[in-house]
Amino acid sequence: MSRTKAPFGVRPQNRLKGLTPCALLLATAAAPASAAGLAGQLGAGQGDFGGVGLMQTPTARMAPEGTMSVSWSRTQPYRRYNVFFQPTAWFEGGFRYVEVENREFAAAGDGRPNLDKGFDMKLRLLEETRYWPQLALGFRDVGGTTLFGGEYLAASKRWYDLDFTLGLGWGYLGNQSDVTSPFGWVVGRFDERPRRAGGDQGGEFALDALFRGPMALFGGVEWQTPWEPLLLQLEVEGNDYANEPQSNNQEQESRVNLGARLALTDNLELRAGWQRGNTAMAGVTYNIDLAGLRQVKNDPPPMPIDAPPRESWAEVADALEQNAGMRVASIRQEGRDLRVTAEPLTFRHLPQSEGRAGRILHAQADPEIETFRFHWQERGLPLREDVHDREAFVAAARSAENEMTHRHGVYAHARLEPGGGERGETLHLADPRRFEWGLGPRLDQNFGGPDGYLYRVMAALEAEYRTDANGWFSAGVTATLLDNLDNYEYIADSDLPRVRTFIGDYLSESSVGIENLQYTRTAHLGGSWYAMGYGGLLEMMFAGAGGELLYRPFDSPIALGADLNWVRQRDFNQGFDLRDYDTWTGHLSAYVETGIEDVLAKVSAGRYLAGDYGATLDLSREFDSGVRIGAWGTWTDAGDDFGEGGFDKGLYLTMPLDAFFTRSSRDRADIAWQPLTRDGGARLERQYELYDLTRERRLDGYWEAYPRTWE
Repeated sequence: MSRTKAPFGVRPQNRLKGLTPCALLLATAAAPASAAGLAGQLGAGQGDFGGVGLMQTPTARMAPEGTMSVSWSRTQPYRRYNVFFQPTAWFEGGFRYVEVENREFAAAGDGRPNLDKGFDMKLRLLEETRYWPQLALGFRDVGGTTLFGGEYLAASKRWYDLDFTLGLGWGYLGNQSDVTSPFGWVVGRFDERPRRAGGDQGGEFALDALFRGPMALFGGVEWQTPWEPLLLQLEVEGNDYANEPQSNNQEQESRVNLGARLALTDNLELRAGWQRGNTAMAGVTYNIDLAGLRQVKNDPPPMPIDAPPRESWAEVADALEQNAGMRVASIRQEGRDLRVTAEPLTFRHLPQSEGRAGRILHAQADPEIETFRFHWQERGLPLREDVHDREAFVAAARSAENEMTHRHGVYAHARLEPGGGERGETLHLADPRRFEWGLGPRLDQNFGGPDGYLYRVMAALEAEYRTDANGWFSAGVTATLLDNLDNYEYIADSDLPRVRTFIGDYLSESSVGIENLQYTRTAHLGGSWYAMGYGGLLEMMFAGAGGELLYRPFDSPIALGADLNWVRQRDFNQGFDLRDYDTWTGHLSAYVETGIEDVLAKVSAGRYLAGDYGATLDLSREFDSGVRIGAWGTWTDAGDDFGEGGFDKGLYLTMPLDAFFTRSSRDRADIAWQPLTRDGGARLERQYELYDLTRERRLDGYWEAYPRTWE
């Protein structure tokens, strides 16, 4: 099960949620169209299988970094639904569902067409130069049932308005058998390719089949016509359709396919073609520039640098919250320093909050104050202190010519005494914020399973009550308004304790359910050590108690953590009743900012909900827009008991709501896709994690994010 999570404060109507496997919601289409205008660009179209290509054949081309492409194509008897990402300039990855119209989905048992899942990736080996083509190595359907599995090496070269591709394909891309594999000259087993790879259950990486069997040549050309929205394509494919999966062989009258792409907008295009010499193709693609998602803001303007002072420091604290987006805990004067202890609320980049706050403080502070100190904390956890020289700040606010002087006067350090201790004079001490709530609609959906498309439209109520700076109660209740969960029938086989495969029962048993009701408390243990404890109804399926410990040195790319939880399975009606199953689960985790393409690696090892032991690798990248793309895989000792899929895996997006609305926000929502709901490798879905709460321990990108919006 994979569910969307967001920190408290996100109004439910702004949240995106999904059941497993989650449909990637195309709410991003509501954002300004800006996906680098890929529609109608030469060499930038999505192929029938997804990923940059011609039609049936891939190319060596890559989309711009941060691109997400959603496409659909139909070439009888196949319908393909594809979602592909470009997390780095040299790597493309994505997944697809292939609906086979003339083969039955055996698990459904009602004549519904078969549905196959697959995962692709492509690596750029060489960039194009004046004399050399771009070169890429690719793997199709490498992590699914491998029914359409194949590998390829492709080269692409542009010449004026033409983009040429030539490649070698194995597997599905090499069935024409133009040449024998050169690897067979070295090892005889490479002459033959296993008919079905990936294991009996599917889902495993088909390493035993890679680059085995005969090869075929493929290639083609794309022409940018004088009418810019239209491109024409010609390709020669390497498949002969005489060895189709599930004995579904098709007649092929020609290896040559003809096609066209027509751009309707900068990001939306239609595709059409004539393939196999006897079959029509139709498709549509929508591109989303995740790296460039942004929205024009309608925030209140920064205060004038020479505004008159307010009547009290309480009014200053209110202004800091409303205009600078910081929830003030205290304001203290310590000699010539003015220290504000606060939590960031509104702006994703702290320089923006600090720039706005400096204007407000300058109007109020006594003339002898020389330094503004911002002591940042989160949920009572002290994180860091940013220090601004007052004189340099005022000069920069009045004239951009003095900006560098201000920059040289700003520094940060790991001052961790909450509120700066008891020195100096307390000018303002805020009462803890007590109660917040939000109510709005939410959509859960599930597709790709034997029961077809399932959905649930709900009203979601969230509330939080803070007992003090470090402790709070949180609750989430949902009420179903509209659904088709009566169609839910299929329960996957499992030889492990059913910790996730009863998902349908949890969704359909009751129209009103408590998703979360827990008390959480944080603590700073000194230095770089942080702790958190929690107990209650922790998620939809489990109640219990647990704790987390995190070691996160200031401005370090590495952090280490551990969590331990005792949980008991909840009843299907999502009330307070519990089932008999209980277990211990927990992990040791390492977080590493690799320094490679801004990739964050998280490695966790420990015990999962079904009692299996193993490890999870999570790789993700965050773009300047705040969007994070990630993928994870979990391998455990469940072995054959794991069932279909072989191991747990999924893709996810973390979306800043700031990118979609005209008011700034630090809130985020997650959209996840998981091909199968299995019991192996299942993790407890904790509402809060210390690594996320302590993200401001890192200074990386502080000056890159230094905006002039506070002028």
